Amino acid sequence: MAVSMETFARWKKTTLRKMDQSRKGSVDERARHVVCLLNSQERFFTTSSCSGRIVLVDGPPEGTIVQKKACEWLFVSHDPCSSEDLVSALSRSSREAVLKFEAFVLHVQCHRLEDAQLLHSVAINSGFRNSGLTVSRTGKIITAVRSTHGLEVPLSHSGKLLVGAEYIHFLTQKANQKMEENFRRMHRFFQNLQAALTAETMDLQGVEDPAVVPGEDDKQTAVYKRRRKRQQHPSDAARDEEDGCSLDDCLDLFS
Repeated sequence: MAVSMETFARWKKTTLRKMDQSRKGSVDERARHVVCLLNSQERFFTTSSCSGRIVLVDGPPEGTIVQKKACEWLFVSHDPCSSEDLVSALSRSSREAVLKFEAFVLHVQCHRLEDAQLLHSVAINSGFRNSGLTVSRTGKIITAVRSTHGLEVPLSHSGKLLVGAEYIHFLTQKANQKMEENFRRMHRFFQNLQAALTAETMDLQGVEDPAVVPGEDDKQTAVYKRRRKRQQHPSDAARDEEDGCSLDDCLDLFS
């Protein structure tokens, strides 16, 4: 059962007063436009986010049970980096240094399950195939936007470098390529989210946008509009199924 809008608004106000729950404690500039768009909507608010990062972490041997806080962050960048940056950071390693690329991740609390499902569909359709939903006993509904687009490579053992400069240069190129692809997916997510929200607003107002030019995003916008209509008019569900709309929606969103 969904919580009241009053309760949700109180949760939102309390959460947005606090620091972002990510390690950095604030919203990354590259993710700010996405976070602001969601927080401007009455039915959403973000709890944590990261625009994506290249990280060099120094920690205990693999398999050791230890908290992340026990690891030392030798290097972190939310932008493409240079191999010189990594070599310099590696010189400070005394344990097991691991190079990681971690993609954009976003956690959003949603008012209703339907809101979470819409956001999940946008995420999946934008390339974030590892996204999912959780519902707590208190009625809190969270959509996690995430992907499997990552990289994790060990580079040192007991402080001793295991690879040469050429391989570090190669890994730097790979990590930077993944970062650029990450930015493209973030941009696609933002555009698709705008399209979904616009489609719902237009549908609620019962108007068509004459400025919309049919194209690649037009098909997706129609999908979100048809879904909204079925939510508003449950009695129309049978007719939609006869027309094949339900199957089309699934194919459109997951193609």
